[in-house]
Amino acid sequence: MVRVRAVGRFGIIVPSMNHQPRHVERALQERVRIVPYDPAWPASFAAEAAHLRQLLPAELIGRIEHFGSTAVPGLAAKPVVDMLLEVRLMASVAQHIAPALKREGYEFFWRGRESGLPGIGYAWFIKRDAAGKRTHHIHCLEPGSREWERLLFRDYLRMNPAVAQAYGELKQRIASEHPDDRVAYAKAKTDFIAGVMRVARKEAGG
Repeated sequence: MVRVRAVGRFGIIVPSMNHQPRHVERALQERVRIVPYDPAWPASFAAEAAHLRQLLPAELIGRIEHFGSTAVPGLAAKPVVDMLLEVRLMASVAQHIAPALKREGYEFFWRGRESGLPGIGYAWFIKRDAAGKRTHHIHCLEPGSREWERLLFRDYLRMNPAVAQAYGELKQRIASEHPDDRVAYAKAKTDFIAGVMRVARKEAGG
């Protein structure tokens, strides 16, 4: 398990340790690659959601949502399906969910509260295919987490194709500028995302 720090509201989360475990170093060093929208992404989400429900006890998890760019039809994205997994308690991630998924080869990352585990503030997993390429990111959230706002961003882009296209063009540009720096890539999207979220919250009555 790895303690990490966050970069931006919807940015990646990176380690705060000076000496990172191998899977953390690997994740940070992988290049940022943006590809055209793949219509197979929704099916990939559905298959993984079903797989997670088979692996994990029903009493520990709730809804599973497809979010991020791969959840927006027509939007260019990194070829990794992002998922939000509702967990009853974050403690259950450390105690039950992480051990089960790690046995299946998933890589576990976490950001702790002051008290550390099992009171983790945020946790997620990377799933890879047989060739070692990322296929899914599974982000664990408690029911009341503010991070569910990510769905507002997804839904706004789904309803506004011109904004989604502008976001895709932005991502392609900054990926070409920062192909080997995931932190810089995430930071470069912050202003655009914040602007969309202000409009999305207003339209949602928030």
